[in-house]
Amino acid sequence: MRTESVREHLYWCYANLAMAHAAVEAGASSYGPIHYMIRNRLWSALKSGEMEIESLADDEKLKLRLPQACVYCGCCKNLSVDHLVASNRGGKNVGENMVLACRSCNSSKGVRDALVWLKSQGRFPPLFVLRRYLKLALAWFEAVDGLDEPFPGRVTAPFDLSALPRPFPPPSQLVLTAEVERAP
Repeated sequence: MRTESVREHLYWCYANLAMAHAAVEAGASSYGPIHYMIRNRLWSALKSGEMEIESLADDEKLKLRLPQACVYCGCCKNLSVDHLVASNRGGKNVGENMVLACRSCNSSKGVRDALVWLKSQGRFPPLFVLRRYLKLALAWFEAVDGLDEPFPGRVTAPFDLSALPRPFPPPSQLVLTAEVERAP
């Protein structure tokens, strides 16, 4: 799907995320007609304004229920707080932008864009991380009145929108959250 504006690009990625999430939750090994219907319905409804993306508050509630583990690798030791969007890249020092990360992942990621860093590691982002990233990007572009800019946008942003996944891998290769490591 070719997207014309930043808004369309973010909405298309969010619709793909919903498709992938439904497939992973159902335990599907590949996408089927119902998953494509979910994506297409959400894509159309977002574009028409019939639906809106859930708030970050929903993710905050989910974050409280998740195990205390690194959102990137699932490690439960040496946890620290990581800014999903690094503060020196314009990420805010607020709960919505903070996730738990092990010191290894946190220092490896450093100030890089989370999606660019994960891609450099040969890993697809856990869907929880991708959802937060998309919501933060939408909120940021809305605040600077940049959603209707052409994609790729001319606005210098703390997000690398070109790193957003297109297309998504099969659901069998995705996880909702990083697999929590189990003690031996």
